[in-house]
Amino acid sequence: MKCAVGIDLGSTTTKAVILDEEQRVLGRGITNSRSNYDLAAELARTEAFVAARFALLRREVEATAGPELLARLLRAFRLEQNLAQLERLRFHIRAEASRSVAARLASPLSDALSLLFGRIVEEEEEFFRSNSLTVRSDFFRDAIGSAYVRIAEEIGRPAGVSFDLLVGLYDKCILLVENEPLELGFEEHIGKALERIGNPAAVKRAVEAAVVADLQAASTVGTGYGRARLPFPKEQIRSEILCHGLGAHALFPNTRTVLDIGGQDTKAIQVDGNGIVTSFQMNDRCAAGCGRYLGYIADEMNLGLHELGPLAETSRRPVKINSTCTVFAGAELRERLGLGEKREDILAGLHRAVILRAMSLLARSGGIDDEFTFTGGVAKNPAAVRALRGLVGENYGERKINISADSIFTGALGAALFAHREAFA
Repeated sequence: MKCAVGIDLGSTTTKAVILDEEQRVLGRGITNSRSNYDLAAELARTEAFVAARFALLRREVEATAGPELLARLLRAFRLEQNLAQLERLRFHIRAEASRSVAARLASPLSDALSLLFGRIVEEEEEFFRSNSLTVRSDFFRDAIGSAYVRIAEEIGRPAGVSFDLLVGLYDKCILLVENEPLELGFEEHIGKALERIGNPAAVKRAVEAAVVADLQAASTVGTGYGRARLPFPKEQIRSEILCHGLGAHALFPNTRTVLDIGGQDTKAIQVDGNGIVTSFQMNDRCAAGCGRYLGYIADEMNLGLHELGPLAETSRRPVKINSTCTVFAGAELRERLGLGEKREDILAGLHRAVILRAMSLLARSGGIDDEFTFTGGVAKNPAAVRALRGLVGENYGERKINISADSIFTGALGAALFAHREAFA
């Protein structure tokens, strides 16, 4: 089967989307970009092809086996991936400890690590068995990191090992795990996943067919903050503005205004009825008010990035924030906390400040028309969405605001649509 591939190489995350000949989304993949752009592009692409094989499997058996069984198979597959990465993390931490930790701590540290990783594995297994509807981060670092820190705090002192030592080892080694070629292959973990759900015959036959399916990328187009690093000829590169405009139009055909808040920049885009960009504004000086700013705040508060929005939503008295400068964010945050302000009130103010910066860009690009589409990773943040709805209503009146559950993939979708035109026009 021939397909079209779009890759959005962002400053904080890299996304990939695969389309079939009928422009249906076959698969999506996402990974942290970090510092290794080349690896990030390959990982996102590989994960998208894994998801594409699940899509083929779904077409085969959803009507007979039911969506619940397929969802359980996917959860089992993700569990096997997480367990494989956990084992790599354990390996690197033990290797680092043997090089840098004093001999007198070797034995208690080894015991503490065995207990810590054992607990994480137990929690991952329990999460799978519970069929929990809890929303977790898409990234291994966030999903596992919060558990690692929490358990390290519980067991460190009783085991005779400091919390700082355990977390320091994690901080050193998580980058190694993220920058390794992760074994994401569909065939690699699907056998174990099938065993976990009891090897149902209908699903097993469909899995075997999906494994041998011949998926070929007929064309690939890249975009994003790091697009110059993609291993494509320049004619296969498109600007972020064009891709986000076309992607938003594909998701919501009546879109006329698009706001994308990514990791490094914010884009306000106006498009016509065909998804063609007519004007835009972009903050190209710094990451103030973007995803990286929120990530910095999360680190300062020892929270996962996905936890910021829900916590801000509990605020009753948002604090007015004077600056969204990433350089000064930590200092202002500590000052506010020192004055006795609540974390949730500070976060609510921070989210409003982020959206205020975006509103300025929107005004300069031509304002907000109906319909308006919000894209990018920040569109998954409920506090940012709430602030946006309020400020749009205050400044422009009632507008239809579209937010796709897959908003973070909008740029990659636009790139895939450009690739589709080249491959199947």
